[in-house]
Amino acid sequence: MKQYPPGPALCATPLALAIMLLAGCGSNGSDDPPVQIKTLSTRADLVTDGDAMVEIVLPSGAQADGLKVEVGGRDVSSAFALRNGRLTGLVTGLAAGENTLVASTRNASAAELKITNTGRGGPIISGPQTVPYVCATPVPQAATGTLPATHASGLGTAAVDAQCNIATEYKLYYKTTAASCSFALPDPSPNVPFDSTTPPTTATPPANPCFKPYTVGSTPADLATTTTDSGATVPYIVRVERGTMNRGIYDIAVLFDPAKPWTPVEPQAQWNGKVLYQFGASTGQPRRQFRPATAWTDDKSLSRGFMVVANSLTDSLQNSNRVMMTETVMMMKEHISDSYGAIKYTMGSGCSGGSINANMNASIAPGLLDGMTISCAYPDSESTLLEVNDCVLLVEAYQKPAWLNLMTTAGLTPAQANAKKAAINGHRDQTGCHAWFNRFGTNAQVGNYFARTVVDNTTGAINQASTLTNNCQLPTSQVFDKTSNPNGARCSAWDWATSIWGKSGDGNRSRETRDNTGVQYGLKALMDGAITGEEFVTLNEIVGGVDKDSQLVAARSQADTTALDIAYKAGIVMSGQQLAKTAVIDMRGYDDSLIDVPPGITAFPQALVGIHHQWRSFSIRDRLDKANGNHDNQVIWRFGRNGFTPSATMATSAFLTMDEWLTKVKADTSTATIEQKLKAAKPAGASDHCLLSTDAAQATKVTDTAACDADPYLRKSASPRQVAGGPLTEDVLKCQLKPVNAADYNGLLSAAQLTRLQAVFSTGVCDWSKPGVGQQPAVGWLTFAAGLGGQPLPAEPVSRAR
Repeated sequence: MKQYPPGPALCATPLALAIMLLAGCGSNGSDDPPVQIKTLSTRADLVTDGDAMVEIVLPSGAQADGLKVEVGGRDVSSAFALRNGRLTGLVTGLAAGENTLVASTRNASAAELKITNTGRGGPIISGPQTVPYVCATPVPQAATGTLPATHASGLGTAAVDAQCNIATEYKLYYKTTAASCSFALPDPSPNVPFDSTTPPTTATPPANPCFKPYTVGSTPADLATTTTDSGATVPYIVRVERGTMNRGIYDIAVLFDPAKPWTPVEPQAQWNGKVLYQFGASTGQPRRQFRPATAWTDDKSLSRGFMVVANSLTDSLQNSNRVMMTETVMMMKEHISDSYGAIKYTMGSGCSGGSINANMNASIAPGLLDGMTISCAYPDSESTLLEVNDCVLLVEAYQKPAWLNLMTTAGLTPAQANAKKAAINGHRDQTGCHAWFNRFGTNAQVGNYFARTVVDNTTGAINQASTLTNNCQLPTSQVFDKTSNPNGARCSAWDWATSIWGKSGDGNRSRETRDNTGVQYGLKALMDGAITGEEFVTLNEIVGGVDKDSQLVAARSQADTTALDIAYKAGIVMSGQQLAKTAVIDMRGYDDSLIDVPPGITAFPQALVGIHHQWRSFSIRDRLDKANGNHDNQVIWRFGRNGFTPSATMATSAFLTMDEWLTKVKADTSTATIEQKLKAAKPAGASDHCLLSTDAAQATKVTDTAACDADPYLRKSASPRQVAGGPLTEDVLKCQLKPVNAADYNGLLSAAQLTRLQAVFSTGVCDWSKPGVGQQPAVGWLTFAAGLGGQPLPAEPVSRAR
């Protein structure tokens, strides 16, 4: 429990309370209007960790004299004082569950507010937590028998309960004056094998760290100073708080003066009240506790007075349950408010899976993030999975005898055959799907599996591993096997988030959204003459789908319709209407191929992974346009050199531009909507531009969209679903169907081919003119505490006269 010194005593002693009660302190005459009680750090029904920042609002004409505040029979009046014209205080020691806080003053009658408190282990709105879940340990441990390897927590003590709560620790570091140093973490986590009995290897701190441990009272010769954005020059000393929240391990870093106190009602002045929340990349659903994947050592923000925050449960690699992730951000922000002080605004940042989590916060719970600077962006995981699954099926299909025979019979060279693949896939070349296949093709596997990998980008040849693995990172004996262990842990993203999706009729597997029923792969390629009618029909005959156990089958995949409803209603498919409430700067580089290398790449292939395609940023924009008629809140900065990671110069420019944007938004106290405020506050620098691949210095901003689009390394491609006729929004998880109509193929199919196609699509083909099955507006801020489907949060609790 957090401990803070008490504020000024207003009704401080039992004797004083008794005297003042007789004189009117807490004497609540029925004619006196009641006070109003508000929680400031979060809603009163979403409080965590036993603390709540509370404001007592006095009725007109009332005074704070004789203030009396009680909770659970305890007098907490001494926590309250008039601060900046407001009567506020931090109430600590709240019991688990419902608490009744009662407040009154001499000439204002009593009111009460019900406060519901949940432990810091969670959950609050994401429903029951998935088990098993393996806690991190102070020292990493190798796998033994039925226990998987554990990750090092970065904390000195063991977890105290099954929710992996670990005692919070604080460490001090200082920034050195060294001209050349490493911003890598000064205390890296040891490398732990996922599925191995091999002892973990030790991660070595950088030889020349920019941040070194600081000893209180010392003045290192190389101690740097920094000037914050408020103009204060201070020693560059950072305090890092490390602890656990919602079963994740978090880091909170901020400039700190060890010689001075810090309380939430009197924060140290060098913190500017702004939070940079860092979301980690990739996607996964391990059943193990990790440290955050992102480093707190972000100089551009720390040096200016920002607080830098991360939690491993908001790293996409460690948690693909987007509601749980969003809940974790909510809990972290409340903890900051209760421990450090009021937050002015929160800026999110992240690449790839990190961008998914930033977008998911904006879609699932608008308002948690005020703005975001993202790169290599995707809108969400459910619709991104459309491309992943399609690529898996297509890459496998291209290796089947029926397809290979067509290529051989036609006498095609490898380059000609690959051109057909690229046309069907919608990508720059065939390696876009190879990259998806290798990187995330197995991410939806529910049980133990042998990983399959494309080993030749020319032929598309696939190799299968000889060792079993699983996405839970649990011993294989504990994981689902259809025959030998049907009740074992299931390891897909949907099974990790069963509390959100609910279980199917068998009571074991989670409902899911995978679907390709009615999808005509290669339709546009056929119409454009890139493939023949025979190739089109054959491909759709052999492509098949996956069953509910993630096994390749001849039949097409079928989504659970209940899961589709949840995905859209909860905002798990990113909502353009919800995203419009958040400022976005999207930095988009080139990652469209594994063989067509852009200028500036010196570490190929490490600098490219082949999956962050240009069209994704414009797909997000299309959702905004379709939902709102504009994309006033979104800016796209494209760069044609050096791969998909923005330069430090661009990242800093985006950070400063977003800071200016959000500062102006927060200064707008009008009654305008947040969408209107975002548009009105948009800085001049927040506008679309690109840096051409021919610009070696990457210094000339080009605002001519046509010129940007003409650059070969800025040109947008598409996806298999778009080639099949789907929209750029890429948000139709399951299409509505219509009968096969010969007129739709412009005479490119023979009668026999049409007959075969009708056999493939006996229930119909996708009708892209209609919304997807279950597609509906996002409701926002649903709670899954009561179970399946989620319910809108009830009205926020308010105080009432007692």
